[in-house]
Amino acid sequence: MKKPNKIAVLTSGGDAPGMNAAVRAVVRSCAFYDIECYGVYQGYQGLIDGNMKLMNARSVNNIVNKGGTFLKSARCLEFRTPEGRAKAYKNIQDKGIDALVVIGGDGSFTGAMIFQQEHNVPVIGIPGTIDNDIYGTRYTLGYDTALNTVVEVIDKIRDTASSHNRLFIVEVMGRDAGHIALNSGIGAGAEEILIPEENRGLDQMLESLQRSEKSGKSSSIVVVAEGDKTGENVFEIAKYIETNLPYYEVRVSVLGHMQRGGAPSCFDRVLASRMGVHAVEKLREGASNVMVGVIDDKMVLTPLEKAIKGKSEINNNLLRVADILSI
Repeated sequence: MKKPNKIAVLTSGGDAPGMNAAVRAVVRSCAFYDIECYGVYQGYQGLIDGNMKLMNARSVNNIVNKGGTFLKSARCLEFRTPEGRAKAYKNIQDKGIDALVVIGGDGSFTGAMIFQQEHNVPVIGIPGTIDNDIYGTRYTLGYDTALNTVVEVIDKIRDTASSHNRLFIVEVMGRDAGHIALNSGIGAGAEEILIPEENRGLDQMLESLQRSEKSGKSSSIVVVAEGDKTGENVFEIAKYIETNLPYYEVRVSVLGHMQRGGAPSCFDRVLASRMGVHAVEKLREGASNVMVGVIDDKMVLTPLEKAIKGKSEINNNLLRVADILSI
């Protein structure tokens, strides 16, 4: 496979802090290696519409510290069809683009993999999702920032909980993975942590809260991942606790999309920079249909298919730590 002369970069799916830093790294790496780089606006929709712009090193000034994605992101149903992908291919052919960097999650990588298979365009993925649920990397872009955001909010909630002898249930993102809930729960000193990977059940949670109350705790924090199956939703959990532990005044806080926003942490900026540079360098070496990741602080490549179908594992030792510290 020949070295690419023109590379396009896009962000797709849900935004995550660090995406801008990754785009910056791709653009400036291309400039360093004398490769033309196009920024694609609105994700795959931009490929279909031809909404892309030639960029240079100065085009990405002052974005390393910005949350979200200045290239914008969008869901694109048309790209899921062969006709839509054919339009996208024609547009990149017209500009002479011969490789693609996709920053996003498993849905974005699925589109990239199919596009590569149909049109033989070299693609490399960079994992950008706060859920940290992509196989083949210890950390995804935005995860560290989201953790810090959640811990900061829970710290503020605990001030109120302690002042009023209340129990707060805090729902955090994590539809299929409990990484945010588990790590932020430990970091914020939560009494209970409920995650999709471990169905503790309502009665077990109740027993834990009863032990906490008998040990002298007058307020408690329960962190719940949105995908947890303990109850139908956090409000049902709150009702169950109020019914069975009437001495608790229960409040619910759903943190929602605030977890995605904000300036990326230093960790996410450095990780994004490393991943962006590595993606361009590996494209120059002929790599394709792979995702850039970091394991044991080393940059690695994982086939897109494996990254999509694999499952990121919860650290079971952290579950043990959480149980010990909740006493």
